[in-house]
Amino acid sequence: MIRKNPSGHLPVIAESAYVDKTAILCGKIIVHDHVFIGPYAVIRADEVDANGEMEAIVIGPHSNIQDGVVIHSKAGAAVAIGAHTSIAHRSIIHGPCTVGERVFVGFNSVLFNCRVGDGCVVRHNAVVDGCELPAGCYVASTERIGAASDTARLPKASVSAAEFSEDVLRANSELVRGYKALQNEF
Repeated sequence: MIRKNPSGHLPVIAESAYVDKTAILCGKIIVHDHVFIGPYAVIRADEVDANGEMEAIVIGPHSNIQDGVVIHSKAGAAVAIGAHTSIAHRSIIHGPCTVGERVFVGFNSVLFNCRVGDGCVVRHNAVVDGCELPAGCYVASTERIGAASDTARLPKASVSAAEFSEDVLRANSELVRGYKALQNEF
């Protein structure tokens, strides 16, 4: 469902993107080319700051927002998801938040008030809150990284972790093409 927010903003969705009909996109959202947004994803840009303003939620090209993901923002803060990035099933991305390019965020992970550098891998059920992850780092499953964490000591993402991320991107790119082709049959 594509709908306006109370401020009157409507999502802007590239023609080449695929948005599942069960997903909800509300408000000041920009979805770039070849993005996959899966079933029951909820992306809401509807809260305003103290001045009645809000930043957009931006999903970069060739990224995928999988089933049940929630993307929202506190008080109209910006959320940016970089190009070629995967946000896996049931993850929560809550702004303010910037996620770089070629990032993988695993199932049920939570990102809040953070910056995630390019090429990072955040595995399943992890929490990243109130900090900046350097490019190319690896956050293990169930790990909690916060403002007091020494992020410079995080390991680099392994070749196998990067390959897994690329496999997920390829699979979701194929889904965009397949589902876009099926849209003409309904």
